[in-house]
Amino acid sequence: MSIKLSDMKRINRLYPTLLGVLLIASAGSCNSNDDLGTQDIEIPGITFDGDIDCCSAEEALQVFRFLETVKIIPELSTVVDDKYKVFAYSRTGKFNVGYNDLYFVVTKKKNGNYVKNYEIKDLSPVMLMVKMNMKHSTPVSGPAQSFNDSYAAVKRAWVSFIMSSGESGSWTLGYNIEALGTKGGVEDADITVNPLPAGQDWVKSFKQGNDTYYISIVNPTDLKTGTNTLKAYVSRKSTPATTPYAIASESFRVDIDPRMPDMGNHTSPGNTPLTRQADGSYQGTVNLTMTGLWRIHFTVRDLQGNIVAGGDELKDGFSSLFWDVTL
Repeated sequence: MSIKLSDMKRINRLYPTLLGVLLIASAGSCNSNDDLGTQDIEIPGITFDGDIDCCSAEEALQVFRFLETVKIIPELSTVVDDKYKVFAYSRTGKFNVGYNDLYFVVTKKKNGNYVKNYEIKDLSPVMLMVKMNMKHSTPVSGPAQSFNDSYAAVKRAWVSFIMSSGESGSWTLGYNIEALGTKGGVEDADITVNPLPAGQDWVKSFKQGNDTYYISIVNPTDLKTGTNTLKAYVSRKSTPATTPYAIASESFRVDIDPRMPDMGNHTSPGNTPLTRQADGSYQGTVNLTMTGLWRIHFTVRDLQGNIVAGGDELKDGFSSLFWDVTL
């Protein structure tokens, strides 16, 4: 495992939780003509004085490099029992309407070492509708989970906001944490949920009987021209409405029909329906053949093929349910 000296400088400057990791320099000598920006320093896998709750140097370095790709959310970061620091991140350090990944990292306050054994749960987003004097929640994941073996100390959850902050209302978000038997968390932190850019629409609702469901497309900004795995979650509105909306236990099939409204509503070949996976998500295939605005119409069916939602076609003959995504 090796790390560039330029990486070391960023680590020392930007991320103090790696203290104690980068203490061993390379045994090899440096050529006087080497560019300091590309010179390598070997980082062997080490342990932290028998601290089995923490990562090896290699794991810690992987986590650091991952955290360079996200931004901290100060409102959701906290200290638990003066022992552990909890850091929350999203891709941009902000929230937007629709799906948002939320990442967590815990370190020991005394030495900055990463902790691998902790639990983040009970995500509790709540919006206060000022004019209506009422509150409601929004779709959320279950407890945060490790999502990649290389990032054992990083755990991920998600929230899909159905409305933006503004004159109509304001959002708070909280969660609970247990780290090595110590409990804490964040309660009702004020957050801002930004509207999507004009023409974007990443979360839609539909009804089945008396129940309301929300279907959230996952990270649509990751979609590219060509064939993509399309992922979404279906959540059911809770009673009372202030309880976070969990992933629906019912299984559906989501047929998709991508069109380009600015290009004569042409479609594309090779699209497959979204079907439920073991982790509760829905996955299928969408082929986006060129850049521009894509309107991904979808029809929700039960497992017998009966239309649940999206069968009420618009005047142009397409489903009234759709996501708008611009490549």
